[in-house]
Amino acid sequence: MNFLLLEEVDSTNSYVAVHAAELEDMTMVIADSQTAGRGQRGNSWESEQGKNLTFTLLYKPQGIAPREQFAISEAAALAVADFLVESGMEAKVKWPNDIYAGDRKISGILIEHALMGQTIQHTRIGIGLNVNQREFRSDAPNPVSMVQLLGSESDISRVAVGVGTHLERRLRSAETPAGRDALHAEFKRRLWRGDGGEHPFRRRDTGETFPGIITDVSAEGPIEILDTASAQTLSFWFKEVEFIL
Repeated sequence: MNFLLLEEVDSTNSYVAVHAAELEDMTMVIADSQTAGRGQRGNSWESEQGKNLTFTLLYKPQGIAPREQFAISEAAALAVADFLVESGMEAKVKWPNDIYAGDRKISGILIEHALMGQTIQHTRIGIGLNVNQREFRSDAPNPVSMVQLLGSESDISRVAVGVGTHLERRLRSAETPAGRDALHAEFKRRLWRGDGGEHPFRRRDTGETFPGIITDVSAEGPIEILDTASAQTLSFWFKEVEFIL
């Protein structure tokens, strides 16, 4: 694992996209401050300067085809969850790759790929982990940080090393068929709201809400939810369904 610390940058994902050819595999580009940090669906990521861990990992996959790219997302999410559990916190993966402690979001992940034919040239794994921030001022409904859960601040450099160690282990395991199978099975076991219970969801295309039970997540990424009102099992790709808190 290589580390590159930037004092300020618009977005670490954008920086890595521009400099990917110059950076070594498994390089973690960390920003003390991002002026345009990005999250899923074009959202911004709120982070008080110097208080949280915001970075992008440049990963050059070996043995992972574009059709298998969801394994990279699973590996990244499980790695962050691994670190949090190791540090004494509860952590589940909210499909597709947010990390929740209880019903509160502690980490978000944005993954972007550079593809050429049937090869993933590189992957940019952008991660924001709330570490020492005590107050959140954005309209995000449910943020939480490590300091709020643990009661004391954490050394961000040590957090970076810890998360990086788990990322490298999980990503390397994704490079074999057996490793991907094991990752996928564990991803489903550690799924937030994957407890077999009924929870509220909203379809993004129509705005319709419905009660549902998560029944499966495919290895390609789509989630299957049993609509208990209609007794139909629905399949959703990324950004097609919303979890209601």
